[in-house]
Amino acid sequence: MTRSLDNNTAPTPTPWLVVAAFAAIYLVWGSTYLAIRVAIETMPPLIMLGARFGVAGLLMVLWARGRGAAPATPRQWGWAALLGLLMPAWGTGSVAWAEQYVASGLTAVLVATVPLVIVAIDAMQGRRGLNVRVVFGVLAGFGGVAFLMRPGAVGGDPSAPVAIWVLVLGTLAWSAGAVVSRSADHPGSQILATGLQMAIGGVVLVVAGLALGEGPRVELASFSMRSFVAFVYLIVFGSFIAFSAYTWLLRVTEPAKVATYAYVNPVIALFLGWSLAGETLDPQVLAAAAVILASVVLILKTPQRRRPAPEAVDTRPAAAAAVLGATITPCSSGSASTAS
Repeated sequence: MTRSLDNNTAPTPTPWLVVAAFAAIYLVWGSTYLAIRVAIETMPPLIMLGARFGVAGLLMVLWARGRGAAPATPRQWGWAALLGLLMPAWGTGSVAWAEQYVASGLTAVLVATVPLVIVAIDAMQGRRGLNVRVVFGVLAGFGGVAFLMRPGAVGGDPSAPVAIWVLVLGTLAWSAGAVVSRSADHPGSQILATGLQMAIGGVVLVVAGLALGEGPRVELASFSMRSFVAFVYLIVFGSFIAFSAYTWLLRVTEPAKVATYAYVNPVIALFLGWSLAGETLDPQVLAAAAVILASVVLILKTPQRRRPAPEAVDTRPAAAAAVLGATITPCSSGSASTAS
């Protein structure tokens, strides 16, 4: 992999690099939900995430400019500000805040509903035709979410139902950003476009954190080493390395294969939360999660019948993305999704 990620000519894929890149978007983005949970053990969630996106976004901008990317125009800065607000700030910010009260694995499952929301928005706008499989997948997925939103479904913490609602609103914001991104004016460099959105989203998150009273909690002496390591992991692996792998894979393999991370990531997150963080999910919640993930698989595996539209820029290295995950995370070929 020797050519620039911003070069329009796709590099010749090397098999072991392809495997490593898929491992990055599967494992790294899938682990960002747990990393966020560990980071906010001693760090305020919104300021932590804002610092993560601010640093990662600045690194991406510097990298893109260093490789010859043209600077963004004022119009492109405006679009970056809107998308940074909707996706990294509102979309992924909801993940960091909600994980104070909701298990990281369950958070990843709820974030995975982004493809369902985008399909619903596309259908309402006449951009995508519907068939029985798509309608069933969307209804089943939303039914699983509705089950998780009922009182007492996710444990006895009184703040958990509120956190679920915050996640749902964050998912809607990310999905709206993904749709808006299709018609936005982006810089020619995808790395630069994503870096600007991350950096702006990071500033918004820090301001929001300060407004909500997180400032007094920013005490370096109180940050644990494991929280600090998780924070660095989110920047280096979750945002920079996994996103680079994602953009490269889109150039060297089929987008439909790359999109499989959308339903692999939640499974990884559920397993890591259970095995490493002691998160427990009762059988009913696991059943609801299975229904949601199955609906996402059904949606992504159904051939699309839609008018051609510009590709959306992914801003979820969380997601990563997602996202992670982002993270809320990218959700399908040509669309961005929530990345942690």
